[in-house]
Amino acid sequence: MLRWLSALALFLATPAFGQTPHLEGGRLIVDGKPFLIRGGELGNSSATDRAWLAPHWQRLKALRLNTVLAPVAWEAIEPEEGKFDFSSLDWLVEDARAHDMRLVLLWFGSWKNSMSTYAPAWVKRDGKRFLRSTDKDGQPQDILSVFGKATLDADARAFAAVMKHLKAIDGDKHTVLMVQVENEIGYLPTAREHGALADAAFTKWKGGEEAFTAHHYARWANAVAEAGKREYRLPMYVNGAQGRPGKLPGDYPSGGPLAHLMREWKDAGPAIDMLSPDIYFPNFAGIADGYVVPGNVLFVPEANQAGDPRAPANAMRVIGKHGAIGFSPFAIENIADKDRLGGFYAMLEQLTPALFAAKARDGFSPVVSFEGVVDSSSQMATLGGYKLTVNFVDPWTPKDKQEPAEHGGIILWLGGEDYLVAGSGITVTFEPRVGLDSVEEGSFVDGKWVAGRRLNGDETHQGRHVRLPPGQFGIQKVRLYRY
Repeated sequence: MLRWLSALALFLATPAFGQTPHLEGGRLIVDGKPFLIRGGELGNSSATDRAWLAPHWQRLKALRLNTVLAPVAWEAIEPEEGKFDFSSLDWLVEDARAHDMRLVLLWFGSWKNSMSTYAPAWVKRDGKRFLRSTDKDGQPQDILSVFGKATLDADARAFAAVMKHLKAIDGDKHTVLMVQVENEIGYLPTAREHGALADAAFTKWKGGEEAFTAHHYARWANAVAEAGKREYRLPMYVNGAQGRPGKLPGDYPSGGPLAHLMREWKDAGPAIDMLSPDIYFPNFAGIADGYVVPGNVLFVPEANQAGDPRAPANAMRVIGKHGAIGFSPFAIENIADKDRLGGFYAMLEQLTPALFAAKARDGFSPVVSFEGVVDSSSQMATLGGYKLTVNFVDPWTPKDKQEPAEHGGIILWLGGEDYLVAGSGITVTFEPRVGLDSVEEGSFVDGKWVAGRRLNGDETHQGRHVRLPPGQFGIQKVRLYRY
């Protein structure tokens, strides 16, 4: 009996046993292994009709997605107060599982893109009980107030019910990996809301209006997250709508989870695991870099519109350079440029085991300004004791036939003199006094490298550089030597 109990204890202690998805060491761990989200976010209404979404699943699978980000609306979950209908969640989980797809759920509760359009009708119609915000002129807004305790209690109660039900239907299968709390939270059209409760709280606040707004939104999101985690402890994040340069808070959603408000959000929202940027502006790298701070794991849940040809380069930069746990273009069901994203995700799928096993890695893409100006200057890094220089203008392709903004790559140091170079439209040189012992193109099949052509001639300019041609995604295995 004692031996049997010891064996059982060892089995229960195995990391993958009964372990919910969680963050550990800057990685998302699923079933005991690191997991990289090759994602796509559905449009706001696409998950409201099972029949409408049904024909899209195979297309998403063909794009090599492994995760779909899908909204779950409060109004659908609790159409009558206290009466919950989980059918929209049930079929979403069932259909994702049937297509071997994971999910990240987006809780559209009290706010979605600053507005309150996904709250149930019984909340929207009772402005006395569920407090509305007020602008600086005293006019009521069709936006729920962050100072409405009854609203917070109702929102948190509904979210907790969702998480309890989710644990019951998925706690042992882990189809759902994470949950987003609210959506692009932030106040419009001023830096903070007004009204008796808001004004009274602001008189006691020591700081600016946007920091005040951030503090109170973070407290709200934290309370909702805590309620959900008491039922089912999945990673939870909030996503931030970015502001344009020169615009004031209120011109963009004031007080949202933005990089310059990281302290306010972290202090008031300890139950929130991540702050994540939604990036629709061309200066992707600059925005993403702002979220790379100690204690914040990088995840990009919304990136431009699906089909943006720059998406793969942006993804390679944040995954390679910053160790992002995932990347997800928006409106994925409407994607027109299937081959480019699908080709990139197919390459990334092959590369992922090596990415997690590599001794070091880095990611590269051109830097683009807010105005869309592309800086395709060379970028440098040091990996494994060698200096690398990455160029984004292909020397063998006419300039009018390539778009450097779409070029990028991930470089992995495997140990010793061995590297993997993956991506599209880049050339890589090594120094000092480094030669290319061998360069071979190939692919990973069932996690094992299968070599193709050996590229020690014209393809490497007689050993001068490693080249990944533009217009396609590839992986090359490189061995160096010193001379």
